Amino acid sequence: MASQGMKVEKGITVAMRDGVKISLCVYRPDGPGRFPVLFAASPYQYEMDEVPAYPLFLWRETGPVEWYIGKGYAYVHADVRGSGRSEGEFEFMGLNEQKDYVELIDWIARQPWSNGKVGGIGQSYYAMAQWLMATFNPPALACIAPYDGLVDQYRGSNYHGGIFCSYRSVWYTSLRADNQHRPAGGKGRAPMKFDLVGAITEHTLDDAFWRERSPYWRLDQIRCPVLSIGHWGKMGLHLRGNILGYEELKAPKKLTVTGARNTFEAHKMFDQIEFHERELLPFYDRHLKGIDNGIMDTPPVKLFVRGANVWRAEWEWPLRRAKTVPYYLRKGPSGSVTSLNDGALSTDKPAEAESTTSYAYPDWEWVNGVAVAGPDGRVDPVRRILTFTSAPLAADLEVTGPVVLKLYASSSAIDTQFIVKLTDQHPQDEAARTKSEQPAFTPVSKGWLKASHREKDLTHSTPRRPFYTHTNPQPLKPGEVYEFDIEVLPISYVFKKGHRIRLELANGDSPATDGVFSHPYHPTQMGTDTFHHDATYPSCLLLPVV
Repeated sequence: MASQGMKVEKGITVAMRDGVKISLCVYRPDGPGRFPVLFAASPYQYEMDEVPAYPLFLWRETGPVEWYIGKGYAYVHADVRGSGRSEGEFEFMGLNEQKDYVELIDWIARQPWSNGKVGGIGQSYYAMAQWLMATFNPPALACIAPYDGLVDQYRGSNYHGGIFCSYRSVWYTSLRADNQHRPAGGKGRAPMKFDLVGAITEHTLDDAFWRERSPYWRLDQIRCPVLSIGHWGKMGLHLRGNILGYEELKAPKKLTVTGARNTFEAHKMFDQIEFHERELLPFYDRHLKGIDNGIMDTPPVKLFVRGANVWRAEWEWPLRRAKTVPYYLRKGPSGSVTSLNDGALSTDKPAEAESTTSYAYPDWEWVNGVAVAGPDGRVDPVRRILTFTSAPLAADLEVTGPVVLKLYASSSAIDTQFIVKLTDQHPQDEAARTKSEQPAFTPVSKGWLKASHREKDLTHSTPRRPFYTHTNPQPLKPGEVYEFDIEVLPISYVFKKGHRIRLELANGDSPATDGVFSHPYHPTQMGTDTFHHDATYPSCLLLPVV
């Protein structure tokens, strides 16, 4: 990576308070002077910064290092303890690692090539580290810019709505292998002993293990300016954190949410110099170089409105002008999609006598989670689950803000789970519909809740965003009707005229549709769930309509 004008110093070690030596790579302009410093910390080994910044290498999340050097910044990439060339035992963002961030920032500020101001940089793990380091308010930390970074390890990644997600277990296996293995049998670092997979399966509730590693509980302590950048497509990891983090901060703050549809698009965006020049450099220039460029005087919120595919600036989040409109679950049929029930979704309230909708599980046709093979052999994610679909929209409909599903349900089991998907269903040719071909669709948002985890944390819940304790699971009484307020992740989306709004509901999902952020179907999930949608139990999707 070294080039004319950039000096690269690998293998610099800094001793921590307990004697553990943390290894750094320092990139800086090759010449005299004191420079503001961008600080990145991860277990992804700075020696791997040599690989090209392609989405193939999803952990290559540093941003364009050499470009920043050319803009008059130094850049320090640390291998966190127990990874890469650093000593100590890896503990996945535990308190020791967090204290290391603080000591390293202090060390950076004292170097002869530093101007004493440090800014956080990086995606995903690097972004989570930024949230954490900022809660300690080290004097030299002048700003952070967490790109794609959750703030709540339990709810944001490992147990969506209390439902176990397999992602982090797969991630850790890959991380350990990447850190330990070398080509042709070359000797790698000592194995990572920490059993993160065991810890995830042991800590099924939101206990001290998760809270130590979750900056959410300390966000009000952050004082430095924050630029939080999230992506509408990162629903299974990070999106909630970037938005929730912004909402809860008391410090100077800005929020950007991009239209990246998935992990790969979000990664590619962070590799692009144009994105950094437009979105991040002005923020760093203001807080690390003291350039009065007016960046903090512009509207604090910048949203990519999907469907309309335009950027829009806003002075607030959530939007006060968004009106909550209930879309009620109805019996149907909608006549527009092939599913177990083909229910309807309507702004008209249901009648008193409207019958319920039930389904038994597991379904005999489910082959890959709840997905099935359709008549043409392709994966069909809705044929054997419940759907509630609106009539074709008479005009474009913008929905921007947090979404809630108010669901009245009973079960034959003592526990069940709800995996909710909000979808834009595209118009379909009538000839294709008569052949039971499924209409095209665009995923818009998701929500999750394990029924036994329905207890709300009243301190942190709002009418627009239910927040659950995940500390006191309570079994269901079979046959009893319960009210569940399910958080569906925020959106900014325009459903076009002629399109339909579709709600999908099941007790599982599928790797075929949800990738690494899916939830394994457990063998205890056997029973019948019943959803109530009448005047007494008006189940509805609460949409913030602009």
